[in-house]
Amino acid sequence: MKILVQRVLNAKVEVNKEVVGEIKGGLLLFVGFTHTDTSKEIDYMINKVLNLRIFDDENGVMNKSILDTNGSILSISQFTLYADSSKGNRPSYINAMPGEKSIKLYDEFNTKLKEKNIHIETGIFGADMKVSLLNDGPITIMLEK
Repeated sequence: MKILVQRVLNAKVEVNKEVVGEIKGGLLLFVGFTHTDTSKEIDYMINKVLNLRIFDDENGVMNKSILDTNGSILSISQFTLYADSSKGNRPSYINAMPGEKSIKLYDEFNTKLKEKNIHIETGIFGADMKVSLLNDGPITIMLEK
């Protein structure tokens, strides 16, 4: 499982020119799964995301988590995190979990985040999404389990 985490001042996702998810501040997560991922990886990654200390404290030091700031999360499914471009110029996505399986894990991931009392917005799995964001920092971190 991979998650590209971006600290944002705002972010939104549109499908067919309609906003389907939007946050004013917090984390934008691009979430991808590989063939061996299970609930175990989801639980680990949720703990990591929620406790990642990448928000400034009163001294301007990145010492606070999303839990400390009461921020929101915009979660976007992103199979291209598993792109392999080591051969040729067209990426291979053979390492990405097929959609019919990964949608179940993606839904589980988002459900478990909501159970942690985090305001979460999502895109639409498998849709052609247009994601807009204002990266804060910029802070961008790749998590992998």
